Amino acid sequence: MKLLGNKFLLCAVCWLYAPLVLAERADKDQPLHLESDRVQIDDAKQHSTFEGNVLLTQGTLLIHADKLVVTQDKEGYKHSVSTGHLATFRQKREGLNEYVEGFAERIEYDTRVDAVEFFGQARVKRDQDDLSGEHIFYNSKTEVLQVNSLNKTGTNSLPGRVRVVIQPKAKTAP
Repeated sequence: MKLLGNKFLLCAVCWLYAPLVLAERADKDQPLHLESDRVQIDDAKQHSTFEGNVLLTQGTLLIHADKLVVTQDKEGYKHSVSTGHLATFRQKREGLNEYVEGFAERIEYDTRVDAVEFFGQARVKRDQDDLSGEHIFYNSKTEVLQVNSLNKTGTNSLPGRVRVVIQPKAKTAP
């Protein structure tokens, strides 16, 4: 019975956070808008740093941070690091009037591996469902989600607790 319960919880968590894959597809084809108090762009190194009340929007995607650093490799893949007291993101789910929101001290996104990581006070919400820990990793190519509550040294040698709240869904009439 315990194994069945663990499989159910794993399926429920995967269902809950599959929306990260189901983000509004049209967003990537929308113009990217960035605002900040300061910006430093190094075209030779393909490295940009935005500082001070950073606001990034692209379609339904919205990111707020104190600092956003974006680097691009030779193949055109991008890696971004958003930091702040709590950096935040919000994005609409594909075909639904529903949003996924994330919060962390640092949010990293890598387009090469199509993965997002949340570090420090990490939290991801959809509607009233909620997932939190010190580190959340999600790879949309492999559909692997991992949540850890790191100890004070930043290692997993003594894992702490993670928190998952999944609200019951309303039954639909036959």
